Amino acid sequence: MILTEQLNRIKERLKSKGYKLTPQRETTIRVLLQHEKDHLSAEEVFLLVKEQFPEIGMATVYRVLDLLTELHVVQKVNFGDGAARFDLRQANSPHLHHHLICTECGNVEEIMDDWLLPLEKRIEREYGFTVTDHRLDFHGICTECRVKERDKNKSNNKCKAVS
Repeated sequence: MILTEQLNRIKERLKSKGYKLTPQRETTIRVLLQHEKDHLSAEEVFLLVKEQFPEIGMATVYRVLDLLTELHVVQKVNFGDGAARFDLRQANSPHLHHHLICTECGNVEEIMDDWLLPLEKRIEREYGFTVTDHRLDFHGICTECRVKERDKNKSNNKCKAVS
């Protein structure tokens, strides 16, 4: 049900800007919705769309992604791995959600709360600058990688003590 609601919301956005929901666009949007947490690259989107729409070309998927980016349905993000990735924007949020990016394993965790709204208001009040969008990414080491490193260090210390 949620997928249908999100698809309808995106269809309305396309319609309001004079675009139709073509089969190619719908398939691409469905792939993005089904893999929302995966932050897919254009190539990954293409491969998944091609499974459902075998005759689609890479250029078509790129055009759909560019259109969705232009309409603020998705946003291109870069997590430092050399690939532009696509992240769906939330329906009721004026800004993209934030990310915790592990520099060890590449895991990306999303923060759905918008912690920067008070800062935006302060910026407007103090500088007369109206923030229209923002994105915040935290780079560091996730819990799992910290635990693995700690366990590895414990194991190495035990080996040294035995020697």
